[in-house]
Amino acid sequence: MTSTRRELLVTAAAAGAVTLLPFTARADGHATHAFKGAGGEVKVHPISHASFVMETPMGTIYVDTVGEATAYADKPAPDLILITHRHGDHFNADTLNALGDAPIITNADVHGMMDDALKGRTTIMGHDAGTDWNGATIEAIPAYNKDPETKFHPRARGDNGYVLTMAGFRVYVSGDTEDIPEMRALQNIDLAFVCMNLPFTMTAEAAASAVAEFKPKFVYPYHYRGRDGGTQDPKAFASLVGGAAEVHLVDWYPGNPDL
Repeated sequence: MTSTRRELLVTAAAAGAVTLLPFTARADGHATHAFKGAGGEVKVHPISHASFVMETPMGTIYVDTVGEATAYADKPAPDLILITHRHGDHFNADTLNALGDAPIITNADVHGMMDDALKGRTTIMGHDAGTDWNGATIEAIPAYNKDPETKFHPRARGDNGYVLTMAGFRVYVSGDTEDIPEMRALQNIDLAFVCMNLPFTMTAEAAASAVAEFKPKFVYPYHYRGRDGGTQDPKAFASLVGGAAEVHLVDWYPGNPDL
């Protein structure tokens, strides 16, 4: 689908100001960014690591909702929750149960780990499947490690990334993946969330190379701390992306330097 032209607005909540940004990398702490599309604004609220909230014209969407429920206390209640895969930094049953009864979309593997209450409000979505939700289209695409010997995210387990289309505005959520062909083949993405950490996903260089190929208009590097020296540098990612996309740097680890 061909996207319409739109502007990017960044809402500086503390100052109460709205600033039009140039197409350059920008560091904004934990700011809320509002992306203005043909159907209305999509506001992004970073939470931590892989968790974030999107306010959209179709409703409020929570993604990979983990951690203390208090982290979401000042955000609108979820109308939909997307879970990419089973790992504890993406799926936490206690957090989901604490945040109400919004419908959930995830894969069969995560569904099998849920209690009965969560299963009752969850839709299973496999790779290349899609659904309509409140006027939006949600598609599940693969997320995996390319090396078949890597056990973190085997393709056969069916971990998901997601592409959401909302009145022509297209959002890609990578989940945990490497720079796989399915990512590089994406088209007409307006906003992307791209992971990078070792040993679980990929380097900043690999993430930037993929972004340079599928060319989203705007991109957040997220999920960039790993283990055993596996932290990736989002500023290096931004430099490598160059003019291929506008990179937004926010602090995904406020007060939590060891994640």
